[in-house]
Amino acid sequence: MTSFPIVPIWEKREVATGKKRVFGVKTEQNRGEFLLSQFWRFRYHSHTNLIDFLASSFKTTLSSSSSSHVKLNPFCFTSCFCFCFLQNPKMGLLGSFLGIIGFTIGIPLGLLVGFFLFVYSETKHVKDPVVRPINELGPIALQELLPEIPLWVKTPDYERVDWFNKFLLDMWPFLDKAICGMIRTTAQPIFGEYIGKYQIKAIEFDKLSLGTLPPTICGIKVLETNEKELVMEQVIKWAGNPNIVLSLYVSSLKITVQLVDLQIFASPRVTLRPLVPTFPCFANIVVSLMEKPHVDFGMAISGGDVMSIPGLYRFVQETIKKQIANLYLWPQTLEIPILDESTVEIKKPVGILHVNVVRAHKLLKMDLLGLSDPYVKLSLTGDKLPAKKTTVKKKTLNPVWNEKFKLVVKDPQSQVLQLQVYDWDKVGGHDKLGMQLVPLKLLKPYENKEFELDLLKDTNINETPSKKPRGKIVVDLTFVPFREDSSKFGGPSSEGYGRKDSGLDVVSDDEVQEGAGLLSVVIQEAEEVEGEHHNNPYAVLTFRGDKKRTKMMKKTRRPRWNEEFQFMLEEPPLHEKIHIEVMSKRKSFSFLSKESLGHVEINLNDVVHNGRLNDKYNLINSRNGVIHVEIRWKVV
Repeated sequence: MTSFPIVPIWEKREVATGKKRVFGVKTEQNRGEFLLSQFWRFRYHSHTNLIDFLASSFKTTLSSSSSSHVKLNPFCFTSCFCFCFLQNPKMGLLGSFLGIIGFTIGIPLGLLVGFFLFVYSETKHVKDPVVRPINELGPIALQELLPEIPLWVKTPDYERVDWFNKFLLDMWPFLDKAICGMIRTTAQPIFGEYIGKYQIKAIEFDKLSLGTLPPTICGIKVLETNEKELVMEQVIKWAGNPNIVLSLYVSSLKITVQLVDLQIFASPRVTLRPLVPTFPCFANIVVSLMEKPHVDFGMAISGGDVMSIPGLYRFVQETIKKQIANLYLWPQTLEIPILDESTVEIKKPVGILHVNVVRAHKLLKMDLLGLSDPYVKLSLTGDKLPAKKTTVKKKTLNPVWNEKFKLVVKDPQSQVLQLQVYDWDKVGGHDKLGMQLVPLKLLKPYENKEFELDLLKDTNINETPSKKPRGKIVVDLTFVPFREDSSKFGGPSSEGYGRKDSGLDVVSDDEVQEGAGLLSVVIQEAEEVEGEHHNNPYAVLTFRGDKKRTKMMKKTRRPRWNEEFQFMLEEPPLHEKIHIEVMSKRKSFSFLSKESLGHVEINLNDVVHNGRLNDKYNLINSRNGVIHVEIRWKVV
């Protein structure tokens, strides 16, 4: 059988034109056509050795190439292989088998080798940056630099705190040891919970140091509120060099976990509240994050940087941001107690004690005629308000009063009702006939209880009790909690009167609960109050014809009184107002001894609807005067 060789098209063109052409200089398509022609020759000329054929083909291809930049087309090469396997069934079966084995073993082996080369490869030396003045930078460099500019430059209400950063830098070596000691103490019981589980024998810190670089506060802003608190917002950056190595002993294997190259960017809000007159003058530190923090770090396990694994870095970043946001992103907070609540807790009214002074009998004889003029003073311990008094019953040893009083209760578990009986005299001091104490913890809410008490000379248990009888006194007591606090004392729920101190739950006039209640007015302070002749300001509160006055502050335009006045009312003060006027009084006598510095009238509708009002009001007839008032209404 006669075989005819296949001649490529370009060879025919070269013969026709008589020009010599070098293969491989023009395009890769020519080389592909050449290889295909060689395979056709292999097919029709009965080449039996595929390897010899490929070697001769590549040798011809490479020797005919005169340009170093020319590359062999892999697609064409693969096509030739497939064509040969199809034309030679024996080689195709063997090649497929070897290909499957190579694919099964080669890919896992290649990934494993590549991973170790990628993880354990040493980073190249980073050159020090070139520092240039900002006026020499171009517009592109300035745009890249804008995020690094401190907030006190971009935002006027942020203050620079270079002095505090210098303080942190000098104190950091000592803070580092103190903080690391706290971390060890806190982490030790947590590690102890895992010892014995999952074959873990021990967990301990081999190295624990926060490095030599302290955090930097880029700016701080102080916010003003009407509450007794101090609110600060900071921007903190920390590119630290900590050395933290944690060792886990699992069975007979030691696994070391190292944290390196820590970077943190956060914007926390720190609130010191409540402000109290006990050092350090705040009871708690409340921290919350105003936006999701940026946390970047490297982690090496047994010497290998696991954060270099593709996809793991982004997963860890998103997980950290999500967890921190769920815990501390505003309005979530972290509260750190500083002072014991029992020593700094501000007692607020929780109910009313109804006292009915019924009668007394067999009192001591204090007058010359063998009679007395008795009256009773009653008050609660821990209350700065003046004591309440009954009327004076003339010339009797068995007085009957039946007079009712209401006292504000702040802590029924610790407060005590003090009853003191006196003999009234026109001249000199009043003689004490006797006294008695009633602890409020003996009373159950809403339950009326009558007490018949023996009067004592005093309550000093160390002294020998007097054998002389001083008579007895009879009183009726009832403790009624406020509606919003009734659940604390096992009373009916206040869900129907859902009102909170935040003022979010508002009720209309028709929904306002009728009944008695306590109106509490706290005059906090005033600002920019200035008189024409003198500045000794005090405030006068007028409500329903009853006037109450704060103490006078001498020579100041910003007096701080922080005084509370209480009014027991039989019904909610709807459509009523309170009048507050700031006055100034000269200490010495003169015709212009008093001067008005401004006044304000406050409508109590909002107080009844919201339960609480805490705001600042501009004073009328004052240039820049402002007064801060807090008002509460609690229903019995």
